[in-house]
Amino acid sequence: MTRTITIALALGLVGFSTGPSALVAQTGGWTTLFDGKSLDGWNVVGDANWEVVDGVVQASRGSGFLVTPMAYGDFQITVEFWVDEAANSGVFIRCSDPGTITAANAYEVNIFDRRPDPAYRTGAIVNVAMPLAAINAGGQWNTFDITAQGARLTVTLNGTRMVDVQDGTFARGPIALQYGAGVVKFRTVRIRTL
Repeated sequence: MTRTITIALALGLVGFSTGPSALVAQTGGWTTLFDGKSLDGWNVVGDANWEVVDGVVQASRGSGFLVTPMAYGDFQITVEFWVDEAANSGVFIRCSDPGTITAANAYEVNIFDRRPDPAYRTGAIVNVAMPLAAINAGGQWNTFDITAQGARLTVTLNGTRMVDVQDGTFARGPIALQYGAGVVKFRTVRIRTL
């Protein structure tokens, strides 16, 4: 009887939970990459004016990246971000050169609503996969859920599948958060290896 109740309670909790925070609490195995207090655990590349304010890391000028010192191969990462309408940003995964990060040597999951060529706008993986939907991220908090497992790459933005593609160009590397233009904020950055 006790086992039946425990299973029923567990199933009930799964059924009522939403978002990445609930997933973290229930499944374990997640590592917090940004603690909301400092940039400890990140390497700064470039001259973006990154600062931590009220639990959020943000930048509004310069150009650059926050880069994990650790490389990742197969993983799932969730990133909450806020950008203004003019922002150019992204989450770069499997960076092959963490000192010089570009869409040519990493997968760039783009955050760029007003990209001049909209083919690889917000939610796309630049030069690899166009987004399956057109969702503007400006002016609100958003959540990316990005999975890289072998050659399969998936991107979900605010619960909508944006990319599901096979590409084996980059197998392993650090993760980088980009500042390119506008106002960019990140919070709740978590990863789990697969």
